[in-house]
Amino acid sequence: MKEQLTELAKRAEADYCEIRVEDSRQTSIAFRGQDLDNVQESHMFGGNVRACVNGCWGFVTFNDVSTVEQRVGEAVRNARAAAAASVEKSVLAPVDAVEDIVKLDLKSDPRKVKLEDKINLFGAYNQRMLDKSGVTSTSLRYFDKYTRLYFANSEGTWLDREAMDMGMGGSAIARANDTTAAGSTSEGGRNDFDRFRGLDAKFDEAAKNAIEAAQSEVVEGGSYTVVCDPHLAGVFIHEAFGHLSEGDNVAEDPRMQEVLKLGRKFGESYLNVWDTGLDVGLRGYLPYDDEGVPTQKTMLINEGELVGRLHSRETAGRMGEKPTGNARALNYRFPPIPRMRNTCIGNGPHGKLEDLIKDVKLGIYAIDSAGGQTNGELFTFTAGQAFMIRDGKLAERVRDVTLSGNVFDTLRNITGIGGDFYVQDGAGGCGKGGQMPLPVSHGSPHIRIKDVVIGGK
Repeated sequence: MKEQLTELAKRAEADYCEIRVEDSRQTSIAFRGQDLDNVQESHMFGGNVRACVNGCWGFVTFNDVSTVEQRVGEAVRNARAAAAASVEKSVLAPVDAVEDIVKLDLKSDPRKVKLEDKINLFGAYNQRMLDKSGVTSTSLRYFDKYTRLYFANSEGTWLDREAMDMGMGGSAIARANDTTAAGSTSEGGRNDFDRFRGLDAKFDEAAKNAIEAAQSEVVEGGSYTVVCDPHLAGVFIHEAFGHLSEGDNVAEDPRMQEVLKLGRKFGESYLNVWDTGLDVGLRGYLPYDDEGVPTQKTMLINEGELVGRLHSRETAGRMGEKPTGNARALNYRFPPIPRMRNTCIGNGPHGKLEDLIKDVKLGIYAIDSAGGQTNGELFTFTAGQAFMIRDGKLAERVRDVTLSGNVFDTLRNITGIGGDFYVQDGAGGCGKGGQMPLPVSHGSPHIRIKDVVIGGK
């Protein structure tokens, strides 16, 4: 495989050529209520060729390695045709060629667990939620995916790497007083199936949260000081700020180039934000991106000041900056584009949850995420659960808590960052450019934000 792919990439009549081959096997299990809704074992094999000629790309996929030479020719012809018709030209930032073999280093291997044992394990969790009085329905999804990736380019890079990805998400639905509410839990990672064992208490808590939320009152809408738990704060920094930091979103938008000018102040000196592919075991772990560039820890905000963004070789070349190892593709059917890995807010000087709420006269403690959306610099998120803060203490549970705002105003309005950094991995993923769900992770300590608009009654 190595000799074939490296030789074809180097011989391509293009300014640059890369070949990617992917072989993956996935097991997935899903429950819905009392039913085992789906059990699936699948195998996917294929690859792609990307060729660049005169600053334009050709991209071709294949499912038969014996046709790779033909596909290289097609990709080159497509790139040449695009170059003849296109004014805009791509420039690839230079990187050093690498040659590496990356083997799995697992604490416990899901492939060594029988399918029947997986069904029994997750079925018991699902039944545990169903057995709680007040729970009317449940859903639970688990998957594990093993992938072998081969990558060669015309500059001499060769990678042979293995990857494992696992995730589980479960939800309980409860109904009380004509109100329906949900409680959820999740887990995920890349190197340890045993993290999915012994989760009884988490599923009990999900059922309890659903039951109590159904019995709670809708929050009174208004402007509040809000304390976000690490998971919701991580979702916020990923969705509202991380996507804006991806190089293509900046390179293609002159207004965002001005708004996201390096050196601009976005928060207090205790605000630090980064994206990294180096955290072993997390779903955002990635030793090399899908252009063969080694990943790294990239600071985005350092002591409140914008200092970086997330690049592919192409966006780095367009902006005269350095690649950061953020070019990622969902699978071989897609070309890589700038995507996040593990996006985080760093620890701050303000202690724990109790320290962040003690001076809040009236506010909201928002926990977990039940979905949301972003539109440029505007965001709307719904908390998975929430409590009022009254006179510095947690008070009654409330529901339907929706946080809205402008990401830059919100960053400036962060008045406290705790020292209890935490990453909660799950079964979800990031969506962009039709590529969903891409494995990512995000982390944060508790954070406190003033003047947050909360939707409610």
